[in-house]
This record gives sequence, C-alpha cells and structure tokens, in this order.
Amino acid sequence: MTDFPWLTTLAAVPLLGAVAVAALPQGRDLLAKQVALAVSLVPLAMTIWLALDFDANSKEMFQFTEFHEWIPQFGVSYSLGVDGIALVLIALATVLTPVCILASWHDVEQSAIGESRRSVKGYFALLLLLETFMVGVFAATDVFLFYVLFEAMLVPMYFIIGSYGGAQRSYAAVKFLLYSLVGGLLMLAAVIGLYVSSPGGPKAFLFENLLGTQLGTTTERLLFLGFFVAFAIKAPLWPVHTWLPDAAAEAPPGGAVLLVGVLDKVGTFGMIRFCLPLFPDAAKWATPVILTLAVIGILYGALLAIGQTDMKRLIAYTSISHFGFIVLGIFAMTTQGQSGSTLYMVNHGFSTAALFLIAGFLISRRGSRLIADFGGVQRVAPMLAGTFLVAGLSSLALPGLSSFVSEFLVLVGTFSRYEAAAVIATGGIILASLYILWMYQRTMTGEPNEHTSVFKDLNVREAWVVAPLLAVIIALGFYPKPLLDVINPAVARTMQQVGVTDPQPITPAAGTVSEGAGK
Repeated sequence: MTDFPWLTTLAAVPLLGAVAVAALPQGRDLLAKQVALAVSLVPLAMTIWLALDFDANSKEMFQFTEFHEWIPQFGVSYSLGVDGIALVLIALATVLTPVCILASWHDVEQSAIGESRRSVKGYFALLLLLETFMVGVFAATDVFLFYVLFEAMLVPMYFIIGSYGGAQRSYAAVKFLLYSLVGGLLMLAAVIGLYVSSPGGPKAFLFENLLGTQLGTTTERLLFLGFFVAFAIKAPLWPVHTWLPDAAAEAPPGGAVLLVGVLDKVGTFGMIRFCLPLFPDAAKWATPVILTLAVIGILYGALLAIGQTDMKRLIAYTSISHFGFIVLGIFAMTTQGQSGSTLYMVNHGFSTAALFLIAGFLISRRGSRLIADFGGVQRVAPMLAGTFLVAGLSSLALPGLSSFVSEFLVLVGTFSRYEAAAVIATGGIILASLYILWMYQRTMTGEPNEHTSVFKDLNVREAWVVAPLLAVIIALGFYPKPLLDVINPAVARTMQQVGVTDPQPITPAAGTVSEGAGK
C-alpha cells in the first residue's frame, strides 16, 4: 500500500466530485449539496488515515511521495510528498471543506440577481475544486508544480467571490485577483531565475535538489524577494494586505472561511517551506525588515479591527494581526517560534472559521453586517451567543483555548532572539481583547431590538457546523501535543537547512552562583 498514490487520490476525489456536481441537471439543488457533502467527507477520511500512518520520527524529508516526469525538457516533475508542516495544513483544508459545505446549505439559493440567477450546483462545485488545489499546493515538492497550483487557486476563489458574494463582490473579486496576479508574476520571475541559476537536469525544480544551490549574494536576495513578496501578498502581510478586508467581507461565509482559514496560509507555508531553506543567507539578511513589518501588522490589524462597524471586516482585520504573529514566529529563526507559527496556522484556521460562520448565521438572520444593527442576542439565542463568545475568546488567545499555545510559543521563541519585537508584539494581545469583547458587547448584550428579538437559536444543522470547530479549539487548547509531535521534526529539519540554531540560555557565571550559595 505504500506505493499507492495517496496524495494524488486525495486531490483527485474532490476534483471528480466537482465535475459530478457540475454535471447534475438544473434544479437538483438538494442533490448537488448532498453529493458535495458526501464527496468532501472522503478526503477527510483519507487524511485521517494518512495522519495515523505518518511517521513523525522518519529520517525521510517527505512521506507518501510520488514522482513522475511532467515536462522533462525543463526539468519539471509531478512530485508530491508531505512532512509534518504540510500534513497538518492539508488536514486543516480537508476538515474545513465539509464544514463550509454544510454551513453554506442555504447561503446560495437560486435567487434572482438582476437578470441572472445564482447556480447552487456551481457554488458547491467551486468549493470542491478549491479543495483539490489546496491539497495539491501543500503537497507539491516540485517548485514549478507548486507555482502552477498557487496560481490555479485564484480561479475558483475569484468566481466564489465575484459570483456569490455581497453587493461589492465584483470590486472585491477583481482587487483580489489583481493583487494575487502581481504576486504570482513576481514569483514566476523568481522561479525562472532559480531555474537559470540551478544546475538544471531532469529534476531541476525538485525541492530536495534545489537545497544548497550556490547563488551569488545579489541573485539570492533578488530571488528571495520574488518569492517573499508573492507570499506576503497571499498571507497577507502589511502593507500588501489591503485586498483581504474587501474580499473577506464580500465573500459568502463559506468562501471567506476557506480564503482566510486555508488559502492565506499558503503564503506563510511558502515562507517556511521555500524562502528559508532555498535562500538562507537572504532570509537572514531580510529578517530585521520582515520582523518590523510583522510587528506593524500585528498592531495595525488590531487597531483597525477596533474601529470597524462591519462584522466581517472586523474579523478580516483580526486575521491581518494574527498573520503578523505567524510571520514573526517564522522569521524569529527559533524552534519554538516556527513550531508556534505552524500550530498558529492551524489554530487560526479553526478559530477564524468559527467566527466567520457564526457571523454568517447572525447576518442571515438580521440581513445586515453592521454591528450596530445587533444587540441583545444572548437573551433570545443563548447558544448562538455562547458559541460566538468561545470563538472570539479563542481568537484573542485565552488560556485553555487553542490559539493561546501557539501565540505563547511564537512570543517566547521570538523573545529568545529579538526581545524588543516580542515585547512590542505583546501589545497585540491587549488590543485583541478590546476588539473581541467590544464586538461581543455591542452585538450580544443589552436589550434585543425589534429585529433581534425574533432571532432563533442554533438549529441542528448549524450546531453540527459549529460543534466540531469548538471541539477542536478546546481540545488543542488543553492538549496540542499530537500536532506538535508531527510539526516539531519538520521544523527542526528546516532550521538545519537554514543553518541556524536556537539561542543558548543565559546562565550566571560560576562565581556568582557560588557567592549566592555561600550567602
């Protein structure tokens, strides 16, 4: 069974499901939803099997590997494999996809929009197609294949936002596409430059073969910047973040979850997978500037979140702050920082998914995204308010919930090498408590108004959507060890490839200890 193409099959199942859903006759909306949900559960089951069979202590760089020549004239191959970092992010994608499908059950009915109609089967087919690209991009071990899938993800997400989003969907979709294409073009130039600078051969773009490639200082820095800017836009990192609030606010809730919860992680995944190991000297050269941008992003995102009047834009700005923490941990160049960042990618995915989906439930009941239009929800819908509170507390990294562990590791790992950056970044925690608790106070407490007084509490379908997310948030808050056991060996290998070690702890001189003991 070890020769079975598990990763290809994992990516192919939702692709075939998307084709099947799209091919259904018009008017079979319920069947389209049922098929999409059933298909999305297959990759989830396969991911669980892969996780159980994954050997965290393996000496191999990647497991479940596949290799086939694709364009041999240019050394391009169809090469897949996963390490601990890729595996947990694939798991994030395969868990959130069925959750989003179930959450979107009534979001895209065939309601008239001017002269056109929204296709229910089209929406669910796009979600499945997006899952294929998400799995593929995390599993790709050929740099050119990674680039192709990196760009291919834009297509389904563009149509999800542009065809099924809010009133400003066209503007948000085009802005998302333009930013992403600019980053993609920079990355393409860097990929070509990497090919020209590498020894070449039939496996020229294979990640393992590119490690240790001797590059001139200027060349390495330019190639690093090409990759990094593309990943910074995708992440998004301040100041190339401005597309995210518009895209997340206008996207339907399920699309917003996959955009912010998974697709944006491709940016930070690319930093730790490609920027650091392939260009170690350039990464060290750029670290002071990147840490500065990360700290600014943490505070900037939090401050703008506090001032938002739109619920979905507020959640989007909190994510800009959280991505600042993730980038901070990656470029702290410590084991704790990078392990915390990888764990943060997963935890942020679940907490943000819960926030966006519960906000979607609220918006569908009220017909408005404005925070001022809510109030007193906890009196009429206590379960809805309670789940919103737990998701919000996870976002602000309350101890006992999942984000706390990852944020703590990032700050501790950063402090051991860059004390000032860690201290300033800690201010983001204080600001997070303000924007989350203030949003909860304005929407959930007080007396219900004429609109919220008729709110219904979570129904069975909505409870099935929220329950697994909150269960994961609580479980990883108390026991993150299973994920860290998978992540840590991959992080240690990355640190070795970059050629950095953790700072040694400062210990008092022997004479000082003796004097203290004598006294």
